[in-house]
Amino acid sequence: MLTLDGLRAYGANVDEGMGRCFNNEAFYLRLVGMGLADKNFDKLDEAIAAGDASAAFEAAHGLKGAIGNLALTPIYTPISALTEALRGKNEMGDVSALHAQVNAALAEARKLVD
Repeated sequence: MLTLDGLRAYGANVDEGMGRCFNNEAFYLRLVGMGLADKNFDKLDEAIAAGDASAAFEAAHGLKGAIGNLALTPIYTPISALTEALRGKNEMGDVSALHAQVNAALAEARKLVD
């Protein structure tokens, strides 16, 4: 079950995220759940697998904003670095380590929802 304490233990900046949600716990937790289910994670995986740097950048950039607003720092840090690694690139380059960090942080966060 997703809780503020669980998110804090995970490393999220809950106070920052809650502040953006008018300190409404139910609203914040609902948005976190939605953020963790964002289809851009799938789009990012598909674009990286296909070597499509432009599509990967678009997905990563969208996630950077959404995850940043939720203050999910363990995902935000690598997704931000991945976004910058892809910015303005026509070719993918080696982003596998950053992509793996994003997916690992996402998997840990999704455990909090169950």
